[in-house]
Amino acid sequence: MKTATTLSAAALAAVLTAGIANAGPVKPQPNMDKCYGIAKAGHNDCAAGAGTSCAGTSRRDYQGNAWKYVAKGTCTQIRTPTGTGSLTPKAR
Repeated sequence: MKTATTLSAAALAAVLTAGIANAGPVKPQPNMDKCYGIAKAGHNDCAAGAGTSCAGTSRRDYQGNAWKYVAKGTCTQIRTPTGTGSLTPKAR
């Protein structure tokens, strides 16, 4: 019984540690642009505002202060149901 509890605790710790490791920013992509307002909820690469820890923490689709890396020069051409992508944070 004690072995099963220890294994369960170890598995839980591994899952929590992996989740924390993924919450940081995505590695810099020098040949890409940070495009704000295009990421689906939970799929941003970083910058999702106060109370968030970074990548994958946006709370709603197309959140204006969350960005995703895209090919250089394509951000403002990306259309979403709420408008186009932006190279600077949006207020929505």
